[in-house]
Amino acid sequence: MTIERIINLVLSIILGGMLVYGGIGKFSKENPTPNQVVEKAQKFQQPEKAQTLQKILYINGMKQTGYMWQFLGAMQILCGLLLLSQVFTLLGAIMAFPLVINIFLFHLFLEFEEIGELLQTLGLLLINIWFLILTVKKMKNILYQPEQIKFLNK
Repeated sequence: MTIERIINLVLSIILGGMLVYGGIGKFSKENPTPNQVVEKAQKFQQPEKAQTLQKILYINGMKQTGYMWQFLGAMQILCGLLLLSQVFTLLGAIMAFPLVINIFLFHLFLEFEEIGELLQTLGLLLINIWFLILTVKKMKNILYQPEQIKFLNK
């Protein structure tokens, strides 16, 4: 096994493992009732606590839909398992990218003071981008087909 394959294996285990772990976490707690969310949000109405209020409303808004938080968790688990499989790494990386970039942007805009978490999610994003770059040649055949372009130009 080459060093590149070992690095890719370790990176896919890190990204896949973190996605599975985060996805399972979405199912570990019972969703709060709307009244509980309002009570919790009312504790953070001071201007200096606006960022905490934004996080509470964002996350609990997804939970209150009755499906979005669970869907996000299921997709994280699925993408993580695809990455861990070592057979469907490309598919897992493509499917995980919108999730991982959203997780990073959440931490960038709503938890930027948590430098450790921001760096961790940046690392996951960079790993995901690494896998997408590695598979550009495979994706090129899917995304770019000159014969179809010539057909469209006629």
